[in-house]
Amino acid sequence: MKPKHTNVPVLPPNAHLQSDCRGVASVLSRIGDKWSVLVIMLLGDGPRRFNELKRMVGGISQRMLTLTLRGLERDGLVTRTVFPTVPPRVDYELTDLGRGLSEPVKALGAWAQGHIVDIEIARQKFDGRNASN
Repeated sequence: MKPKHTNVPVLPPNAHLQSDCRGVASVLSRIGDKWSVLVIMLLGDGPRRFNELKRMVGGISQRMLTLTLRGLERDGLVTRTVFPTVPPRVDYELTDLGRGLSEPVKALGAWAQGHIVDIEIARQKFDGRNASN
């Protein structure tokens, strides 16, 4: 018996659906930016206030820290708690989801810190080889 022809493509077993790739890319773009990684690493030690985070994350503007924290909160990685004091006190803390991400992010940060010199040497070699091209 001849098999029926269908318009459904047969995917190899290791194929990734485009929608899955987009979803993963979206998540990785959030946690892959430099500010989010630093904030997640700092919040891994417990709740922190906005200004405390701003002091600890060198070079970040108030606006960028606000946007980073909002994005992390939107993705369910961080909670924001406002205390009714004068002036209002706002604490940021990792959620369970964020704490699950904290260890891999810390490991990535530690790896990056431990290999800064190696990467800089590799960049210099690459730039030296490609300077004449």
